[in-house]
Amino acid sequence: MSATKAIAARAQLLSAAGYFDADSDEVIPSPCISVCRMTEDRSRCEGCFRTIPEIRAWALADSVERLAIWARLAQRAGMPFPLRTSLEDVAKESI
Repeated sequence: MSATKAIAARAQLLSAAGYFDADSDEVIPSPCISVCRMTEDRSRCEGCFRTIPEIRAWALADSVERLAIWARLAQRAGMPFPLRTSLEDVAKESI
């Protein structure tokens, strides 16, 4: 599976579970997919598409900043954000 597909799948699961909803009280999970290496030009992680400053900022970021990071990495990965996916759609795609 490509990194783009992997990060899109993670985003779809989190979106379907409601983590990106405006009224959610849940802590927004990290986009990390355990493919932790920087691109050759060191502009971003090959797995999660975050920049080094975004990776450093994540632990102390509030929900607003975490959503902003997700939006920026989604743009880098060429995927829409926010996602509109239900848990049923995610289950169908994994079959």
